[in-house]
Amino acid sequence: MNKPPKRGEIWLLDWSPSRGSEQADFRPVLIIQTDAANSNPNYPNTIVLAVSTKGKPVPFHVALTPNKLNGLTEASFVKCEQILTVAKERLVKKLGVIDAGELQLINRAVKLVLEVG
Repeated sequence: MNKPPKRGEIWLLDWSPSRGSEQADFRPVLIIQTDAANSNPNYPNTIVLAVSTKGKPVPFHVALTPNKLNGLTEASFVKCEQILTVAKERLVKKLGVIDAGELQLINRAVKLVLEVG
């Protein structure tokens, strides 16, 4: 990873080793941590949301259509209830970025999941 991740970017993450029902292998995630924390070389972690091709019609699964901007190859869902703090060194490569409208939907869904704001 050359550049630090930024909020709203989709990255491929190395989930291994996984435990229980956690994701495994290399899967996309959405960076939701602030850019200030992401760019801090003394802070080795970032906060992400799982991205999956499997989702449900619930308010905390935000659908993403694949396009050149986000770098996804299949219709996917940001699972806003799957909030994880991971080591930045697990980030393999940047796939793309979501647009401002999608990020706004995700912000609302995360607030719903956490019952804040």
